[in-house]
Amino acid sequence: RQSPDGRTYVDQNFDTYAVEYTFADGAKFNFDGRCIDDCANIYSSYAHGSKGMAVVSARSDCGLPSSTYKGQNQDRANQIWRSDVNRREQNPYQNEWNDLVDAIRSNTPYNEAARGTIASLVTSMGRMAAHTGQEITYEQILNCKHEMAPGLDKLTMDSPAPLVANADGSYPVPQPGIVKDREY
Repeated sequence: RQSPDGRTYVDQNFDTYAVEYTFADGAKFNFDGRCIDDCANIYSSYAHGSKGMAVVSARSDCGLPSSTYKGQNQDRANQIWRSDVNRREQNPYQNEWNDLVDAIRSNTPYNEAARGTIASLVTSMGRMAAHTGQEITYEQILNCKHEMAPGLDKLTMDSPAPLVANADGSYPVPQPGIVKDREY
């Protein structure tokens, strides 16, 4: 890959990512994404199975409506179900705030820290797999010895950045299959 001005890499991110997650029961989840300027902005999630397909998110993080279909084609004739969500509940970010405020008002425990942490860890696992070219398990990323941000616990507004530029001003880049024990 080369950028328009001839640089081989722009930064630590690839233009495209493809990650296959395999669950304990053998089920697969495939993620792909693109980070290229001026390309079609498709941000959707789909699920495909032997009996049909589903639109998990039509656009953005939790873009409604969700729907299910007979077969693999997303057309009205094959639509089995479509979500009907109250307009006030369509924003997932607002829903999180509503749940938190409701829990506070009713003095009910509400803590999604573990769920959020695991979700973040799993995305890091996929990125590390792409950047190293290796299979990375949940246990491997959880117990990874590589310090992603050295000294983070001491970081202040005046601290140097955790990732420092090379002498020529460039930053380290991933080298899949070459650098196998860390992202770059």
